[in-house]
Amino acid sequence: MKRKITLKQIAKELDVSISTVSKALRNSVEISEDTKQKVQAFAKLYNYRPNNIALSLKNRKTNTIGIIIPEIVHHFFSKVIRGVELVANQRGYNVIVGLSNESFAKEVINMEMLANGSIDGFIISLSKETLRQQDYHHFNETINQGMPIVMFDRVVNEIQCDKVIVDDFEGAKNAVDKLVNNGCNNVALITTKDYVSVGRLRTQGYIESLKNHNLELKSELILKLDDNIDYEVNLDALEKEIQQLFKANKTIDGIFAVNELYALTAMRVASRLGFNVPNDIQVVGFTDGVLSKHSTPSLSTVSQHAQLMGEKAATLLIDRLENDDDYENYQTQIIASELIERESTK
Repeated sequence: MKRKITLKQIAKELDVSISTVSKALRNSVEISEDTKQKVQAFAKLYNYRPNNIALSLKNRKTNTIGIIIPEIVHHFFSKVIRGVELVANQRGYNVIVGLSNESFAKEVINMEMLANGSIDGFIISLSKETLRQQDYHHFNETINQGMPIVMFDRVVNEIQCDKVIVDDFEGAKNAVDKLVNNGCNNVALITTKDYVSVGRLRTQGYIESLKNHNLELKSELILKLDDNIDYEVNLDALEKEIQQLFKANKTIDGIFAVNELYALTAMRVASRLGFNVPNDIQVVGFTDGVLSKHSTPSLSTVSQHAQLMGEKAATLLIDRLENDDDYENYQTQIIASELIERESTK
């Protein structure tokens, strides 16, 4: 049985560009008969079949990049888009935004639709369903067909591409360090299921901080919430979960939450139960959104520098699009987080 071969491998074997291979397989008049015959014979020998995704194969340049995000009503993602557009517009590119709504199927459909001649490359943050299923075939197919991808925030090691991430581990550790240094000895964690990489890394940062301060890791102080529930819509369900955490652990004096919604809800529940923030319970969240600044009290939080993340992702993608060399020297750029102290901590 012959090995499965990709468009990129054909181009490498024949020492031609991916675009040339693509056009030769389509009998384009732009390609000489000799080259077409050579490419088609090689493809036939290895039983090459083009994937349904990314069929534009860069045979024309659109000067447009696509960005696919899990949700649109989110301060973090809106700031990333701003950063992408800033760099893209400066370098003569347009931006198309697609929305996966945390759905694997919608993520695939968005990629198929945009890759079919609309864009030159993708910037993407993976949906929760994709991470849960661990099915990444659509990314590999897109990359193998010669269309570059840059992943940001939610990324996976299984895909060889450029990536931009924030240091979630260090950011979480610094946040919990702040709580402990402020006198908190029973710091609770409100987090997500471990299949979302950022939640897992922030949980590890929490654990590392407790270890460094010789504080016991107590499983009862870790609340892992079900990401299948849209807590922005079902806020009562989120409040009920957090209230149960407080009632079952009456000695809690600090809360670290892996996102803004969890942190703000924890402050609301604590206040309802008669606790004063920050005198009785101190709270630190993650993602410095608009609500963090304007809540009462204002929320201490870890900033991810979302706009900078978008700028770096766009720069990586456009640099790769404009680099004729087909080297797979993929980069992972790590952005340092910043702890912003406000009224929810002492």
